[in-house]
Amino acid sequence: MKKVILALFVFVAVFFTGCDTFRRLAGRPTSAEIEAKRKVIELAEAAKHQARMDSLTRIEKQMADSLAVLDSLNGKNGTAMREPARMGGISAGSLKNKYYIIVGAFMDKGNAEFMKKQVTGAGYEAELIYFRNGYTCVGVCPTDNLVEEYADLKKLKAEKFCPEDIWILVNENK
Repeated sequence: MKKVILALFVFVAVFFTGCDTFRRLAGRPTSAEIEAKRKVIELAEAAKHQARMDSLTRIEKQMADSLAVLDSLNGKNGTAMREPARMGGISAGSLKNKYYIIVGAFMDKGNAEFMKKQVTGAGYEAELIYFRNGYTCVGVCPTDNLVEEYADLKKLKAEKFCPEDIWILVNENK
């Protein structure tokens, strides 16, 4: 009879307490702890996935903005963007940024320096760019973002010192 009671007691203990009791006794995680850890891992994976999706969305938006700017620039009369190679290449030094707005191209360096003073006086960052064909250009608003450069181009066109035929120089070496 004692064996039957002992067997019944073991059966009731196992049936009502489940495996978690034995897991706890063995130092293993219980089913509640396993479920909590699974939820934490799923949340971390969902956050990683959302970060990837946000990154892709941001890149797609930047590409769409850049393409819209390029379409807008190409739709203007004449070419609004030029590469240094089409002007004989840059002779000395290298440009730090990919895009520059050229407000003037001069054979006489003195004229270029005068234009640079006007641009700097108006509060813009200006740089002299020397080409192998002898021209000295005044580059304004250097940046690596085409969308920013297009916004600066529109803003510059409203300035008094700005000529009508300004254009964006694309530094292909950057």
